[in-house]
Order: sequence, then C-alpha cells, then structure tokens
Amino acid sequence: MVVYHDINHFTKLTLGLTTIGIFDGVHVGHQKILASLVNEARKIGGESVVLTFWPHPRLVLSNDTALKLINSIEEKIALIAAIGVDHLIIIPFTKAFASLSAEEFSKVYLADKIGTKKLFIGYDHRFGRNKEGGFDYLREHAHLYGFEVNEIPRQDIDNLAVSSTRIREAIERGDLEEANELLGRIYSLEGEVVKGRQMGRQLGFPTANIAIAFEHKILPLFGVYAVKIDIHSKVYHGMLNIGIKPSFENLDPTIEVHIFDFEEDIYGQQLKISFVKRIRDEQKFDSIEALKNQLQIDKETCLQIFELV
Repeated sequence: MVVYHDINHFTKLTLGLTTIGIFDGVHVGHQKILASLVNEARKIGGESVVLTFWPHPRLVLSNDTALKLINSIEEKIALIAAIGVDHLIIIPFTKAFASLSAEEFSKVYLADKIGTKKLFIGYDHRFGRNKEGGFDYLREHAHLYGFEVNEIPRQDIDNLAVSSTRIREAIERGDLEEANELLGRIYSLEGEVVKGRQMGRQLGFPTANIAIAFEHKILPLFGVYAVKIDIHSKVYHGMLNIGIKPSFENLDPTIEVHIFDFEEDIYGQQLKISFVKRIRDEQKFDSIEALKNQLQIDKETCLQIFELV
C-alpha cells in the first residue's frame, strides 16, 4: 500500500475505486467495506483508494480536546494496509478544507485528483460544507464528475451492530471481550518503556512503565488486565495495571505491565500491548504482604485465561 500525506503527490488513476471515511478502529464493519472495495478493484482491473482525514474532524471543528480515539494514525495505516488496499490518501483536516462545498470536493478531489470511476459510500456518510453532501447528492450529480456511486446499504452496516462509538464505550468500561469481538482483533496500544519508581521489583513483580505518545488514545477502565506483549515481534504473556495504585499515596495514573518469564532490560524500547481480558478492579491493600498475595492470584488467573485463548 502506498501512503500519501499530500494528495498533490498522488498520480491520477485511470480506474480508481474509492471510499471515504474516518475509519477509527478499522473494526469489522470497516473491514467488510474495505475488503469489498479491494475485491471489486481486483475483479475489474482497477486500483483501490481509501481517502481518510487526520486529525479527527472533531478536534478541528469543535476543539474537542477530550476526544479519545481507538487508533493513532500509524496504527490506522497498518490496519488498512493489512486488508490489501492499494492507496491510502490522508487529507490534513483543516477548517479551510472543511469549508469546501460538496461540489468542490467531488470534482477536485474525487474526480480530478484521484480519477475515481466508482465511489463506495455509506448510506449515512456526509461531507462538504455544512455536511451538504451525501448519497442523495452524489446520486444526482455523480454523472457530472464521471464516476458512479455504490451505496453501502444500511442493512450491511446495521446487521454487524458495530460502530467506533460502541467500541470506545466498551473499552472505557473495561469490557475488552466485547471491544475485541467488534474490532475483529485484540485491542492494543503502543508505548515506550520509561523509568518508574520500581515498586513492582520490590514486590517480586517487576513492571515496565509505559508512556503513550498519542495523547488522544483511548485507555481502558482502571484495573488489572491479562495482556499480551509484543517485543521485537516476539509475543509474551503478562498482566497489566492501569490506574493510580491506591495502596500507594500521591501517585498519578500509570500503565505498568509485568511480563511473565522475562528479565531483559527494555528501557527506551517500544512495546505493543494487547488487552485480552479485565480481571479485577484496582484495590487498596492493608499491607504489602496482602498486595503480594493478590498479585500472585492475579498471575494465576491470567495464566488460566491464556490457556483458553
């Protein structure tokens, strides 16, 4: 897949099949749409194009700094590439871009710059200034731009009962089993291992403190999770605590992962952590010994979970 951060670097296609969307999560619904696009392009000898936007429009139009997203742009690129799309165009979303009319967007971007001959669009997708564009607009005007419009029916999407919003809500309440089912994969995050207070080592459960670079990454509900950890393409099992560690005082929220049967120095390295299941809330313990006992129980719980997945 070729990635373009500037559409002016894109060479107009003879037979482009295009779809448009935010695609946060690249969930099972998105995957169905993108796979259909790719398959149709291959069948007729065309090239598949995905047009997406970054940053998220809500960050620009409503300054919604509290917005949390399932994927960073790097994660989204990797997920779309895995489906087999030929071209990914990332439009820098600005207020100036948002002010384009549906006519300008359709003619300049879809027709003139991409060479779209077939456009795949969701039944409820809106675009252009004041969201004036949509399937009805395109059905009436597509012939002016030289492409045909293929609607992704409501039934195709609704039957999957999936949306990025529903997935975000599941992650925020700690229901990773539902989130993972809707994503079609295990929810994950990536971050750098940074120095912590090394309290886990004193407890006999050394942890890697994870710093997340993407500030809008959605994080699961505070608690303890069974996780998988990818280090240099090798996957380990472990358990992770996200929260304020109530047994200790005056601590900001942290993400700390204990990797089973692992003793290497990984400070400064990037880890990918996949959340399999939430096993309990954070708790405050009356003694260090009680905390150590619970950590051993947590480890045994996680090992049982990994035997089942």
